[in-house]
Amino acid sequence: MAEIIPEPFRIKVVEPIHLIDREAREQALQKAGYNVFNIPSEHVFIDLLTDSGTGAMSDNQWAGLHLGDEAYACCRNWFHFEHQIQALTGLQYVIPTHQGRVAENLLFSVVCRPGTMIPSNNHFDTTRANIMANEGEPLDLVIAEGRDPQSLYPFKGNIDLGRLDAVLKTHGAPKIPLAMLTLTNNSGGGQPVSMQNIKAVKEMLKPYQIPLFFDACRFAENAYFIKVRESGYSHRSIESIVHEMFSYADGCTMSAKKDGLVNMGGFLALNDARLAEKVKAKLILIEGFLTYGGLAGRDLEAIARGLAEVLDENYLTYRIAQVKYLADLLDEYGVPCLKPTGGHAVYLDARRFLPRIPPAHFPGQTIVTQLYLEAGVRSVEVGSFMFAHPGPDGHMVHPDMELVRLAIPRRVYTHAQLAYVAHAVHELYQKRDRLSGMRIISGGEGSLRHFTAHLEYLSKS
Repeated sequence: MAEIIPEPFRIKVVEPIHLIDREAREQALQKAGYNVFNIPSEHVFIDLLTDSGTGAMSDNQWAGLHLGDEAYACCRNWFHFEHQIQALTGLQYVIPTHQGRVAENLLFSVVCRPGTMIPSNNHFDTTRANIMANEGEPLDLVIAEGRDPQSLYPFKGNIDLGRLDAVLKTHGAPKIPLAMLTLTNNSGGGQPVSMQNIKAVKEMLKPYQIPLFFDACRFAENAYFIKVRESGYSHRSIESIVHEMFSYADGCTMSAKKDGLVNMGGFLALNDARLAEKVKAKLILIEGFLTYGGLAGRDLEAIARGLAEVLDENYLTYRIAQVKYLADLLDEYGVPCLKPTGGHAVYLDARRFLPRIPPAHFPGQTIVTQLYLEAGVRSVEVGSFMFAHPGPDGHMVHPDMELVRLAIPRRVYTHAQLAYVAHAVHELYQKRDRLSGMRIISGGEGSLRHFTAHLEYLSKS
């Protein structure tokens, strides 16, 4: 019998959810332009669109909300927030934001200029969009195993050191203000980055004096994978692994809506005083004063407490095991998924799920819309609908993988609900030969078109 890992918490409050009938789901999907971002949440039964800001806070975090000091400047919660992040990351300057993409915008609006390149393992959608909006070029340099859905390599989020070395030798510091590592690698399937790779990247950047930044949204999940998969770390605490990870970083962007275990908030943290001053000037302009950055005092308190709670190894063991539980059920059903299982989501391999449908016709979006229609389950496409873009010659450049992400909110759904999801995906897989590709009919411009575009089927599904 497989190991049973129970939830390390008790449920005190429940929220009723309802599965509306198929006809109502079809109407909701049509009204949404076949874009599930536009479907009202009350029409969704199981919502796996994202794990960002959708988790359940603890009783300790809820208690912290009642200690919110809503002074405009220097509220007491700010000092707890600042201290917790400094203690966690070792980074000196902490800049609060209302969510992670603002931290990205603040950073890249200061460091980017025409011709700037930002190398990474994989940039996620908002990171990529913020770099491009500030006239920079995002470079994805993930290892070959990270582009192969069936590779079982344990650290498929690693950056390709050979490709990074070539970029550095060709362009050097003037064109590269910083390099990034996304921990874990979201657009590559929630795959972790090894400590060895983090250290090697840092050493490679040193001669060029290029700082290393983390997209640290899921830093604790990455640390857990280092503990269980990387030699020499099994005896280490999660906290000590996190401290070592950040010892190689010169800064980070963070959406606290992931491993901060809250529903809203983020921050930028760094050690460069001059860069911090430039960012702070922009913060005041677009977010708010330096000690709240678009957040209420109670939000700052909840984040500070969440960043401590997320280091609990019992929680992380349960968290990773719950994701693997869904992946194992799908594997038993024969549904093609990206392997090995990552930290926050299960990724369906849309190319193998619907091999008849080419990337230009968005096989992943077909799965997303049909899964909602069949079972009221909302997911998200991570493929050509999200990432395809015109190349220098005008032809569309498609991503290496066509995926559908089933992102699991933290401390929200039960095993029975995930079993329902697995069964629904299996039922859809049985009908795969009847499914049709899709095309965009409006709103297809821009690097974030997947949030707003409307689509239609090429033929009746």
